[in-house]
Amino acid sequence: MIGYVTLGTNDLARAAQFYDAIASELGTGRMMEFDSFIAWGTPGGGAGIGMTKPFDGNAATVGNGVMVALNAKDEAQVQKLYDIALANGGTCEGPPGPRGDGFYAAYFRDPDGNKLNAFLMG
Repeated sequence: MIGYVTLGTNDLARAAQFYDAIASELGTGRMMEFDSFIAWGTPGGGAGIGMTKPFDGNAATVGNGVMVALNAKDEAQVQKLYDIALANGGTCEGPPGPRGDGFYAAYFRDPDGNKLNAFLMG
């Protein structure tokens, strides 16, 4: 249902470093790039993620209650994505662990404060 998600950034170079590392672990890379926008994903694959400087020229801000969830293949990859996020300027919002029946996740923010999680269901 979702084609892609775009988040705002005030420092595209810093965001690129963070998302290049996350995308690499997920087996994908950049698929589109402009001066103010980069998108990661696989053409014809699942939903991708983009980072952009806001079109209106104002500062990017974080949406309260907004979160992007990254589907991991197993618990080890949840841990790895969490570690990659923190090693690339991200901050912890909840370490990897079970979050109820059949749901395992880690929560973190990117360097701009956008909230993400890596999760496994089932």
